[in-house]
Amino acid sequence: MSGLKYIFASVILWMVPGYLCAQTSMVQGIVFDKDTNQRIGKVFIKNNRTKANTYNNTRGEFDMLVNVGDAVIASKDGYYSDTIVYKEQKVLLFYLERTAIYIPEVKVTARKSPDLILRERREEFDKAYKLADPGSIFSVGPTGAGLSIDAVYNMLSKEGKHARRLTRIIQKEYEDNIIDSKFTRDLVHHLTGLKETHLDNFMSNYRPSYSFVLTASPYELTAYIKSKYEIFKLNPNLRFLPKLQEIDLEINN
Repeated sequence: MSGLKYIFASVILWMVPGYLCAQTSMVQGIVFDKDTNQRIGKVFIKNNRTKANTYNNTRGEFDMLVNVGDAVIASKDGYYSDTIVYKEQKVLLFYLERTAIYIPEVKVTARKSPDLILRERREEFDKAYKLADPGSIFSVGPTGAGLSIDAVYNMLSKEGKHARRLTRIIQKEYEDNIIDSKFTRDLVHHLTGLKETHLDNFMSNYRPSYSFVLTASPYELTAYIKSKYEIFKLNPNLRFLPKLQEIDLEINN
């Protein structure tokens, strides 16, 4: 009988390593950026049970020994950690989310800056700017204080009124150029995925104000676009009515 026990024990000892090996698998994995779907490297990968760890390569790939039920953790500076429980998947796919709002790289085309355009306008219409700014109405001369004829003329003349209207148009052009330089189609497309007509609708309906764009940080502008996109998705085909044109009371005077 003791001989049978010895044989039985030997069989068990011979089977256990094979059983353990059958439970352990070499699994492959890939790590992606959740916002861009691009692979990211230098990610720390750890098996939470065995404490075995490694870094993935520049292609975002890694290999790791795991058992069914093991929790595999991926972590990297600038991203939230992510955990996947191994359930005999062929590949472990991680999608890490950035800890800050992602601001995609936007193509910049060579064009004049809003400030350069404004400076050129001022040089081109130098006379209009001088007429639009009448200066002080009062002047001091050898005979004492009195009215400045040039200032009064610039203020009341038809030429002066046209000059002031022109400078307002130039200023509006400058403000629109500032908005266009920051609230770009490339940026909105990268953040929302919108294209063609839907992109046109969004750009028109949710164009930010000059005062907002002037003070907003890239983070705030990105947050603004994403918040407006959530509203836009409720009715992507809606087109707001255009704003009524402001009446210039000096045109016909």
